[in-house]
Amino acid sequence: MQGRLSAWLVKHGLVHRSLGFDYQGTETLQIKPEDWHSIAVILYVYGYNYLRSQCAYDVAPGGLLASVYHLTRIEYGVDQPEEVCIKVFAPRNNPRIPSVFWVWKSADFQERESYDMLGICYDNHPRLKRILMPESWIGWPLRKDYIAPNFYEIQDAY
Repeated sequence: MQGRLSAWLVKHGLVHRSLGFDYQGTETLQIKPEDWHSIAVILYVYGYNYLRSQCAYDVAPGGLLASVYHLTRIEYGVDQPEEVCIKVFAPRNNPRIPSVFWVWKSADFQERESYDMLGICYDNHPRLKRILMPESWIGWPLRKDYIAPNFYEIQDAY
């Protein structure tokens, strides 16, 4: 079943794949990494002016990595804002997705966290570096094939 935004994107010749609706009725779309930045700008102009959240997950061990964006269209006088969920999948051997920092500034720390935990590189992000783990940390802790280092932190006994 195609939602309202998906129909609008088809009408304007924008490549995407409809993934249906979630349990709350939010339309979910899949966008290719190479199309994501231009479609993000179009969605912002279309009225999706608020990035509610960005997260990422590992689809399966050895499989794809996904970056997920929850966008909201906030307008005056509207009780129920329109929402959409965008999923961008990237290969795990070189996960590169265009950053939307320059479209929605709230993507800053959220994309950095996805980079830190899963190793997804967000192209053109102004400060893409670790945010939770030390800079010297090796690996991506939230990947399903991550092997935890074999050491224990020495803690003060007092």
